[in-house]
Amino acid sequence: MALDRTFTTAPMMAWSDRHCRYFWRQLTKNAVLYTEMVTTGALIHGNRERFLEYNDEEHPVALQLGGSNPDELAQCARFAQDWGYDEVNLNVGCPSDRVQNNMIGACLMAHPVLVADCIKAMQDACDIDVTIKHRIGIDDIDSYEHMRDFVATVAETGCKTFIVHARKAILQGLSPAENRDIPPLRYELVYQLKQEFPDLEILINGGIKTHEESAEHLKHVDGVMLGREAYHSPEVLLDVDSLYYGASADSGELSIGERKAAAIRALYPYVEAQRSKGALLHHISRHTLGLFQSQKGARLYRRHLSENAHRKDAGPEVFDQALAHMGY
Repeated sequence: MALDRTFTTAPMMAWSDRHCRYFWRQLTKNAVLYTEMVTTGALIHGNRERFLEYNDEEHPVALQLGGSNPDELAQCARFAQDWGYDEVNLNVGCPSDRVQNNMIGACLMAHPVLVADCIKAMQDACDIDVTIKHRIGIDDIDSYEHMRDFVATVAETGCKTFIVHARKAILQGLSPAENRDIPPLRYELVYQLKQEFPDLEILINGGIKTHEESAEHLKHVDGVMLGREAYHSPEVLLDVDSLYYGASADSGELSIGERKAAAIRALYPYVEAQRSKGALLHHISRHTLGLFQSQKGARLYRRHLSENAHRKDAGPEVFDQALAHMGY
């Protein structure tokens, strides 16, 4: 069944791990969730289970890969299919020095033929969707024409889904964090790309914070991807299913705060299962710290979790105590 990528969450290093995705799935059942970027070397030579393990409730879920060797990417695309992922995505957007030195991420925008070879190898190795996430440009290679030609080259492989971060990456002189803020957002270039390639599925990413903004983007492109806003203010995910996927918006008599508390309590069986495998409550609870930020008592909620979730014996009762600080 084809994935509906109208609303997706971004791959974010150290944030969108499996515990985060399980928490997000309590807020939205339909959004497509992306893993952190995993390098091909980590999967081929490292602890594969550590990087690929996820919970079945996370579906639809996509694995993002970092790499530039077609054979290695093909091998990892097979891993993605064997582990049951719904999609495998190639990272051509990460601007960090570490990945540049290994020919991973945004630097690949200067090598469209190589990227096309990588995508083709991945397609030949698996039957799940192979997609790409890239920038609008890098350094001085930042014209619309270059991005258009890059997309055209990759699309010749049959790749249909392009997720575009609407900022260029400055690979010399800016940190990864600065590359998420300083280069200006140029949404109009992504809109133009969709106009020029109407048969491709074009998703837009970068700086999107509200459903109102998303609705405006969806007049021009096929899907939106939220990253930092979904992490820091996960409340935004509560209305995804009703706004984008036609689910009933009826939540009974529950207030929005009660809906959030219910999402936390839905984590309790998962918390116990993960603790039995050696995880600490903190590994899960850290992803929930922004959920109540707009409400009275949010600071007490965060403080209680921050002070108690690291304990080896901390379980769902710590969540209960934190929620009680807020009247839930």
